[in-house]
Amino acid sequence: MHILDILRKPLITEKNARLQEAGQYAFEVSSESTKPQIKAAVETLFGVKVLAVNTVLTKGKTKRFKGRPGRRSDVKKAYVRLAEGQSIDLTTGLS
Repeated sequence: MHILDILRKPLITEKNARLQEAGQYAFEVSSESTKPQIKAAVETLFGVKVLAVNTVLTKGKTKRFKGRPGRRSDVKKAYVRLAEGQSIDLTTGLS
């Protein structure tokens, strides 16, 4: 898999902003990706040392769209913990 196929987008929420202060970052990843693949992708893309990767598979909810029943898609999230003193700047684009 290509790096950008593994890491889809960073998750920017209030909870994740608090986690970033402790050196943890959250990403939406592809459902087929494994923890070693996610670790290698983050280390290669951002040039940081990853200590641990935790993943969560969030099942999609059943919702109504314009009065008709529908279903949101499943999402896999990865919480990545970096080595002490390292950080990722998610506000700037990759160059």
